[in-house]
Amino acid sequence: MTEVAIEFAHRFCPNCGVPNAKLGSIPFRCAECGFANFFGPCGAVGALVTNEQNQLLLVRRARDPEQGKWGLPGGFVDRSETIEQALAREVFEETRLRISSHDFLMSHPNNYHYGRIIVAVIDIFFVCKVSNAAEITLQASELTEFRYVDKDSSLLEQMAFPSNRIAIDFWINSDSND
Repeated sequence: MTEVAIEFAHRFCPNCGVPNAKLGSIPFRCAECGFANFFGPCGAVGALVTNEQNQLLLVRRARDPEQGKWGLPGGFVDRSETIEQALAREVFEETRLRISSHDFLMSHPNNYHYGRIIVAVIDIFFVCKVSNAAEITLQASELTEFRYVDKDSSLLEQMAFPSNRIAIDFWINSDSND
């Protein structure tokens, strides 16, 4: 089975079960019951954690999508959670690092490929300082390795998600990281 965008996965109305007469349309609107799904993007956070030498923390993914490639600590925003809460939670869950300060860097759209479904995501990136940089403990089910790297590291060519690389390039070229 091939990957499909989420709007093509809704073959039936999730509310009343009637077959979708306009597969792939955005928004999905059920002609029978009026249910609508706008397929809005999910929210995700990414942390550009830097150390005292202004090196960037990269983490290697332990599972798909993009198993074995490098990324930034982060993940999806849960329901009833602020972006800032998600940032602190995700960084702590993945690395046991505690964010002491964070500054918004940028946002960027992303497509998350998982289980043959492509979900639209809006990634929100922050430059972060942590209070316990020497105490990294990786969540083994998520990550296999970490490295603090310089801005010209070859590992930046092995990023799992294009939006991560775009955020890193933006950070490298910004005035705020000097």
